[in-house]
Amino acid sequence: MVTLKQLSKELNVSISTVSKALNNSEEIGEETIKRVKELAELYNYKPNKVALSLKNNKTKTIGVIIPNILSRFLAKVLFGIEREATKHGYNIITCISNESLEKEKESLQLLANGSVDGFILSVSEETQINNDVSHFKKTINNGLPIVMFDRVAHDVMCDKVIVDDFDATYNATKNLILEKRKQIVFISNINTLSVGKLRERGYNKAILESGNLKPLVLKIKKKEDHQKKIKAFFKKNPSIDGIVAADSSSGIIALNTAINFGLKVPKDISVIAFASKSDSNHTLPKLTTIRQHAKLIGANAAQMLIHRMQQANKEEDVKTKIVKTSLVKSKSTLR
Repeated sequence: MVTLKQLSKELNVSISTVSKALNNSEEIGEETIKRVKELAELYNYKPNKVALSLKNNKTKTIGVIIPNILSRFLAKVLFGIEREATKHGYNIITCISNESLEKEKESLQLLANGSVDGFILSVSEETQINNDVSHFKKTINNGLPIVMFDRVAHDVMCDKVIVDDFDATYNATKNLILEKRKQIVFISNINTLSVGKLRERGYNKAILESGNLKPLVLKIKKKEDHQKKIKAFFKKNPSIDGIVAADSSSGIIALNTAINFGLKVPKDISVIAFASKSDSNHTLPKLTTIRQHAKLIGANAAQMLIHRMQQANKEEDVKTKIVKTSLVKSKSTLR
């Protein structure tokens, strides 16, 4: 494999000049940069990343910890992170916590041992239930910055990227109230998560502000049969004419259950859910959705972390970036 020394010898310039030219330094003229890059490409020169990391004390690698690889939303966030990281010359290493506090701690410990320069993560369900954030604080105190997205720990002083969960559900519920719906139910199977709680609060506020409606909430536990629970709820509350779902599966099951009960959507009942475009395309009628713009969340998280790592020696206040959701109306609500 060709080295910087060999390139410099053939070009009759210093090793420092070759290195700076390959990194587009303003100290080097355009003609020299062109000559260096052409020769480097000819010899298929690749920088020794291990040597560079030892020299610069930087790995140019970001650790990403997500709680569930099967989530379409989290997969899209990961796509956004990877694409933005690549733009800035960073690689990513991804770990899956599987909603486990212990696994989350192990992943942080594993990657914090010189493998990455910082972390992007979404907090596991078990961590949120136990409210144990000591491992995050320890990591930050050891000089590795963290950016949290979606599910965040508010007690941890770090940069965060979130969506407007409260406002999104508040506005969706208000939309159904404007349709003159009289019995609007909130359905969720993410009750233990911070985002689930915020969405429920947004729904409750809109219902209470209406003055004449009463809140009606169905919380489904992970291990319960979702279809059975929703079906039993419909039987118990036959006057339901509006649904706001905190997650895609609850929204899709509720839509299908309403149709199975002989209700016409959206004439008899309207349904809105936090879901993606592909979710909507696979329902009949097409589901009105609250879009979270997952790729944008990922890109913002990567940008914030890279900025934080590049400003490592400067004191900057932590920031929270709020990505606005979009209510995309389709065939499951009145226009």
